[in-house]
Amino acid sequence: MSHADPFDAISDPNRRYLLEELRRAPRTVNELAEGLPISRPAVSQHLKALLDSNLVSVSASGTKRIYAINKPGFDRVNLWLDQFWS
Repeated sequence: MSHADPFDAISDPNRRYLLEELRRAPRTVNELAEGLPISRPAVSQHLKALLDSNLVSVSASGTKRIYAINKPGFDRVNLWLDQFWS
């Protein structure tokens, strides 16, 4: 399966904020939306972009969808960044 470009996904400051929050702990859309000056549907759209680029994962817990960092999804980003430090 081909994924969207993770660099496009992380170019948006709201998405970087979401990733920083998810790094601390998995969260629901409502929990994530509390810290942002954008609507809950906008947060969902940002999460979809992060899902499409394989940087986050989602799981169901009853009726809630829980978003979390997908560490293997960062491999491509890490490999690219590491070339500058070798």
